[in-house]
Amino acid sequence: MVLVAPEVHWNTGNIGRTCLGAGAFLHLVKPLGFSLADRQVKRAGLDYWPKVRLSVWESCDEFFTATAPAPAETAVFAKTGSRPFWEMDRPRRLFLVFGSETKGLPADVLARYPARTYHIPITREVRCLNLSTSVGIALYESLRTLSPTHAWS
Repeated sequence: MVLVAPEVHWNTGNIGRTCLGAGAFLHLVKPLGFSLADRQVKRAGLDYWPKVRLSVWESCDEFFTATAPAPAETAVFAKTGSRPFWEMDRPRRLFLVFGSETKGLPADVLARYPARTYHIPITREVRCLNLSTSVGIALYESLRTLSPTHAWS
């Protein structure tokens, strides 16, 4: 799970807890809108926060250079994504990339993987879903076809 410039500490704490429950890594790309030492992050992540497999990156370029995901290993989420989330590929290594709560993803990240953009369909009654809700939906969909020997077995 990759969060680019997350702004809300409790979303990040909840996402960390979800990642731990799903056996996923959490990658945070700066700038962060909060301190990781913030008690609110830890409170949202409960006593699980120290167990979260976490990497913090200085920039998107640093993250993409170090992890070197192939296009098929990347699912970029945006309100304007070209395909619904249930159409994403499910390789063993998959980076689900989300932007900040108010700005979404930077244009250069969207341009990096133009054929790998996805959206979560919603009605016109709401502008968007909460980031931690969106992450949970996408993360568990990405795991849906894994064998029952995954981490939770």
